[in-house]
Amino acid sequence: MVQTNSIKDKILIICGPTASGKTALSVEIAKRINGEIISADSMYIYKGLNVGTAKPTVEERCNIPHYLIDVIEFNEKFTVSDYRELAKNSISDVISRGKTPIIVGGTGFYINSILYNLSYGNGVGDEKVRQKYKDIAEKKGNQYVYDLLLEVDEESAKKLHPNDVKRVIRALEIYESGIKKSQLNDQMIPEYDYLAFCIDFDRQTLYKRIDKRVDLMIKQGLINEVKSLIEKGASLNNQCMQAIGYKEIYEYLTFNLSLDETVQKIKTNTRHYAKRQITFFKKMPNLEYLIPKDINVLAEEIINKYDRL
Repeated sequence: MVQTNSIKDKILIICGPTASGKTALSVEIAKRINGEIISADSMYIYKGLNVGTAKPTVEERCNIPHYLIDVIEFNEKFTVSDYRELAKNSISDVISRGKTPIIVGGTGFYINSILYNLSYGNGVGDEKVRQKYKDIAEKKGNQYVYDLLLEVDEESAKKLHPNDVKRVIRALEIYESGIKKSQLNDQMIPEYDYLAFCIDFDRQTLYKRIDKRVDLMIKQGLINEVKSLIEKGASLNNQCMQAIGYKEIYEYLTFNLSLDETVQKIKTNTRHYAKRQITFFKKMPNLEYLIPKDINVLAEEIINKYDRL
């Protein structure tokens, strides 16, 4: 349990790598504890990206309210700061109605933005430096600016997502003042009492689940989904098209590549992404790994532990 000096609101977190069964488990829990689900998936926010993100269908949501799904169009910008603001508003709303907020997803940066106020408010400010990096981001993209931070302050960069451009620029601004952001102290005190849970599949089982999911995405129409986005004007310049599955299919359609090789590439890249997710979540305090078992048993196990928080 998180040690606190004052009463805080409680939230439940279901996190972990892709294809680990987060959606079904969270819906089952929500049914039993009068909960509502707040997505922590950086791709669910986009309208029209359904098949390739494994976004839960209306049927899979089982009449449980879900938030931060289908928020923006494919060509709109969305930062971690935007996510934090919307997510915290949703949490407050859910709690105000006497219900339990359940944060569900695999985007660790999103979950951290809910738990911690990483405002990067320390250090001096320099509007000219800030504008310089804003201009660079506009011309060369968020990833380019993030890579600049990675070169000069790797520790700070690893705490941020490339799309959290506001905080990336703030860290660079602090660096140019003569000190690294990592040398300043962030208060890593969670703003909520929480427990986080992850189904702990062994690596090979998880990889088989990933492969099966990718095959299902192809059958369900991922290629046509990407074609539709391209027809609307989507390109690799759009952040959403850098998502695994979308980028590979875009290249398959554009350069007439082998479908079999493309599907295998999606599976390989998804496995690598799952490994990165696992590494990220291993650092999360109060994360409990659960042995895979019947979903009803898992739900009861989580609810019993959460009730004691």
